[in-house]
Amino acid sequence: MTPIEWIMIAILVVMFIVATKWPMNIGIMGFVAAFFVGWFLLGMDDKEILEEFPASIVLTILGVTFFFSLAQKNGTIDIIVKSAIGATRGHTWLIPWVFFLIASGLTSLGTFSPAAVALLAPAAMGFCAASGYSGVVMAAMVINGAHAGGFSPISVAGVLVRDIAEKNHFPIGAGQLFWASYAVNLLLTILTVLLMAALKRLHRKGSKSEDALAAYSHHGSVTWRQWLTLGLIVVMVVAALVFRLPIGFVALSCGLVLAFTMLEEHKSFVSGISWSTVMLVSGMIVYVSLLTHAGVIKTLADMAVGIGIPVVVALVLCYVIGVGSAFASSTALLTAFIPLAGPLLAQSDLSPTAVVAALAISATIVDVSPFSTDGALMIANAQGEDTKTIYRDLLIYAGGVVLVAPLLAWLLFVPTGLL
Repeated sequence: MTPIEWIMIAILVVMFIVATKWPMNIGIMGFVAAFFVGWFLLGMDDKEILEEFPASIVLTILGVTFFFSLAQKNGTIDIIVKSAIGATRGHTWLIPWVFFLIASGLTSLGTFSPAAVALLAPAAMGFCAASGYSGVVMAAMVINGAHAGGFSPISVAGVLVRDIAEKNHFPIGAGQLFWASYAVNLLLTILTVLLMAALKRLHRKGSKSEDALAAYSHHGSVTWRQWLTLGLIVVMVVAALVFRLPIGFVALSCGLVLAFTMLEEHKSFVSGISWSTVMLVSGMIVYVSLLTHAGVIKTLADMAVGIGIPVVVALVLCYVIGVGSAFASSTALLTAFIPLAGPLLAQSDLSPTAVVAALAISATIVDVSPFSTDGALMIANAQGEDTKTIYRDLLIYAGGVVLVAPLLAWLLFVPTGLL
């Protein structure tokens, strides 16, 4: 490994440490690092440095977060949640699963997972406070649900992972990635519920849930704006999945239609766009593209392959990305680690879809950690008794997930060849 390659790796490690210790967007550091490394070490100009700027991914993030922020503002998301809860017809034990399904539905339609968690966390944790349901299990329901649908063919994460894989010359199956993620997150959630039930930790002693159901199932009439929003969601799905139109452009178009019905809120139209995610994804991809250009990714991958058995290398990568994601951005780690799979796949008969799915699931399923955005959102919305113990309990639970989930994802898909 050359001195320049060592410098570039050291910069990447420092970026992750800084982003973990302080509230600093790693994407901004990625752009700055790309400038110094590209300009001063690799002799590149600004156009060459930005050659791999992920325009289509940025447009997807802009479009879907713009649309769903307007859907939240006009009350459509609230209507969806309360209507689904009302459909349980008094079966309060179903309500946590309603949150799982809604979270997975939102992300499968294109909502970025932290946005989906942010939309549902207040109602979910409010139900826990009123009913005595476990805040930790509810957090797992919402976060696992968000990641279950998070790799759909039209989602931000799904587009990101597929684009990275294609640029590194190992295309993957979009539908297979989606269903693999859904299956693992659903299985982990079921195991969580069974374990907590066996430990008698699903409910606080003496808790009652009847009043909670009444409070969270009530909703008024659906307005014409909300009907329009629901119709536009259908339009987005059909346009993206049936006609294969770019979801970013479609979501922006649908969002523009909604915006004209909400002109009185024009000052907050773009406030719901996930600008931090735009910076994170684009900055990291630009810097990782320079790592690829300089041969760092190939060198690291060759070192990993040197371990020996390819299937074992895949397991090691799953644990490295899983542990790292518990403390840092899963999106950033995906952009850095998925390219490492290229040489591994080239020198083995492992399925590209299976390996990438295992890596993607390992990176995101650990986001129940209190150090991740999703976990922090659930803690921030805790109410009542949960506020006293939610951090400690979620930290313990996340530790178990970090130990089990990467192995589960790897075991289901990589050695079995199911994908």
